[in-house]
Amino acid sequence: MPLLRHPPALVGASLLLLFTAIALAAGWLYPGDPLDMVAQPLLWPGEDLAFPLGTDQMGRNLAAGLAHGARASLAVGAYAALVGLGIGTLVGAAGGYFGGWLDEGLTRLTELFQTMPTMLLAIVVIAIAQPSTETVAFAIGLASWPTIARLVRAQFRSLREADFVMAARSLGYSDLRIIFHEMLPNALPPIVVTTSAMVASAILLESALSFLGMSDPNLMSWGTMIGNGRDLLRTAWYLTALPGAAISVVVLSLNLVGDGLNDHFNPRLK
Repeated sequence: MPLLRHPPALVGASLLLLFTAIALAAGWLYPGDPLDMVAQPLLWPGEDLAFPLGTDQMGRNLAAGLAHGARASLAVGAYAALVGLGIGTLVGAAGGYFGGWLDEGLTRLTELFQTMPTMLLAIVVIAIAQPSTETVAFAIGLASWPTIARLVRAQFRSLREADFVMAARSLGYSDLRIIFHEMLPNALPPIVVTTSAMVASAILLESALSFLGMSDPNLMSWGTMIGNGRDLLRTAWYLTALPGAAISVVVLSLNLVGDGLNDHFNPRLK
């Protein structure tokens, strides 16, 4: 099915563009540090028009926090997906293309990482290094690459005896040229679909880590906002509901885009 004729995917893409625009414009919409106290604490949404989404228990503007949090959450999700995609593609491509003892060793390495709980591995990596945006993104990517590795390995194993690969070998192409110029482009569709799910998972995991205090303390994120508001859940539920709703909408939009990409690339639906 053409992607432009897939209404759910278009809705998801529109929502993603909206949040991306908010994230990019956060510094212009709400200049200054979103962690600064700017008003009376615990203003409810709509109580003061200067702060339409209210303030938290420290008097911080929730609208500014959500806008800057969008930047942090989307950036960590994208960086983590890139890390996982890079490691998983290299491992899966090498194992699937060369086979033999290298494939056996990389498969055992992939299974070793898969046996580790994703959250626990990310926490260990962050605890060893200093919590920062880069560290959190690397830790999430390091914990999520096995999915891509197994997918790429399966694609390469099915393609390595294909006619165009045999023709490339007969022409004397190098292994790297065959892997990256011939085989990888033909293996991309399922990888692209899986990447959208990886970004959604990374955003959820980053929010969980921020909720547990395992994030950059100088950076406002949606998970940090939820964690700060949990003690006031009964009296000021909007402190957790607003960032929680933002996370839900972004993850839903990524899933809608992923479903659309899957329908677009699935040959059975063409």
